Amino acid sequence: MSEVKYRHEYKYPVTDAEIAMLRSRLRTVLRPDPYVIKGMYNIRSLYFDDYDDRCFKENEDGTDPREKFRIRIYNHSTSRIALECKRKEHGKTLKTSCPLSIEQARQLVQGEYLRDIAYQPPVLKKLTYAMMTRCMRPVVIVEYDRIPYVYKDGNVRITFDINISSSEDFAGFLGEEIGKRQIMPVGRQLMEVKFDEFLPDHIYRTLQLGDLRQTSFSKYYLCRKYEIKNNRNGDKLYERAGHF
Repeated sequence: MSEVKYRHEYKYPVTDAEIAMLRSRLRTVLRPDPYVIKGMYNIRSLYFDDYDDRCFKENEDGTDPREKFRIRIYNHSTSRIALECKRKEHGKTLKTSCPLSIEQARQLVQGEYLRDIAYQPPVLKKLTYAMMTRCMRPVVIVEYDRIPYVYKDGNVRITFDINISSSEDFAGFLGEEIGKRQIMPVGRQLMEVKFDEFLPDHIYRTLQLGDLRQTSFSKYYLCRKYEIKNNRNGDKLYERAGHF
C-alpha cells in the first residue's frame, strides 16, 4: 500500500492570456502528464453535502479541518468511477478514495446509501454513515477540462482547469452529456499548484506573474454558490463569484 501523504495545494484565478504565457514558460521546466492523451482530459465530479450544508459553510468560513465527498469520472466514461474524500487540514490536503461499480454509483447518485456496510472500504463506509446520520446527499456537479503538467522532484503537479461548469442534472451524471452552465467570468480559468514537501525554486520562479492572487475557495464552493444563487433568483444570470 502506498504511503498516504498530505499535500500542499494552491489555487489561482488566471486569464486565458496568463495561461498561454504560463504554459509557454512551463514547457521549459515541466512536461505534460504522459498519461493524458492530446494534453487535456475532462473531469466530472458529483459532490455531497448534508442537511445543514455543512461542507459549503465550512469552505466559506475556512473551517480547519474540513472534508467533502465526491464521485468522479473521467472523459464522460464509466469505466473508472471513484469515490473520494478530500480533507483539508492546516493548509494541506489529503485525498482518500476507492473504486465504485456502476451499480453502486447509480445508487449513490440517487441519494440512496449502500446497505452492505460491513463489506465497504473505509471511505465508502464513512460516506454511508454520513448519509445515514447527517442526510448527506448529492448537491452539485462540477465539470471542467484539465491541462496537467508534472515534475518528479517534490511530486509537483500544475494544472489549468478551464471551462468550469456547474450542474444539478444528477440523473445525467453517468451519461455522456449533462445540462450545465459556465460559472467563471468570460476569459477566466483556474490554475492549481500541488506538491508534497517543497516546490523547487526554478518552478516557483517560472510561475511568477505580477497580479496572480491566491484564492481559498474550491471549485465545489464556486459551483455550489452559483447554484444556490440561481435557485434563489430563478434563472437570473449570476455573472461572477463575488471574491474574484
